[in-house]
Formats: sequence, structure tokens, C-alpha cells
Amino acid sequence: MKKYITDEKNGFDYTLVNGVYLPNLISTETNYEIGMWGQRHLEYIKKNRKAFFLNLKTSCKLNTYLHDVDVRAKEMYDTLVTQLAEKQGVTEKLKVEDMMGWVQAMNNIANQAREIVYNDVIYSKGGV
Repeated sequence: MKKYITDEKNGFDYTLVNGVYLPNLISTETNYEIGMWGQRHLEYIKKNRKAFFLNLKTSCKLNTYLHDVDVRAKEMYDTLVTQLAEKQGVTEKLKVEDMMGWVQAMNNIANQAREIVYNDVIYSKGGV
């Protein structure tokens, strides 16, 4: 008997161990650090999209998927904060002249951006 075989139907490789062919199962899961946005989306899909979560988990794509969601959400948040600050006239000049006014305005902008990201990325059906 051959030590290694490949099943042409499914493409899996097998190794002969004690007279039995066992599939060569290798995890292709990556090990990205998952930030705040990815963690929140993970909580959402675990609770509200269980089949989707299990599919990602069993296909070893969960970490990559969450990393993509995390990156997309962070980029969107940063872009929105910049655009909203510019649109609302929150500048460095305001920061120098009225520090508390600037802090209040930036907190408001951060909250607006956060809500948009939650709605469009974190709590959406597709995530990415």
C-alpha cells in the first residue's frame, strides 16, 4: 500500500497510518490580532448569525474574516472622523482658542462616526 494518496474526487490528501488512510488535516487559519471592531462583530455573528459563524469557524476562515472586518471598520472610522471634523469646521485653530469646545466637538464627531461604522459594518449582514 502507498504511504500517501490523493482522492481525485475531493482533492484531499491521505497518509497511511497502521493500515488506515487518514486525511491530512492542516489548519489554514491565520492568527491576526483582532481589534475592537472585529471583536464586536464576532459577538454579533455569534449571537445573531450562528450558522454563518459556524461556517467560518469550521472552514478556518474566522480569523481572516474578522481581521478584514476590523481593518475595514477602522479605516472607515478614521476617514469619517477626518471628514466630519473638516465639514464641521473643527480645526487646530479651534483647539488652540477653545480647548473644551474642541474636545466636545471631537467627542460628538467620534460618536457620529462610531454609529455609522456600527450600522454599516459591525451590525450588518455582510460585515465585509
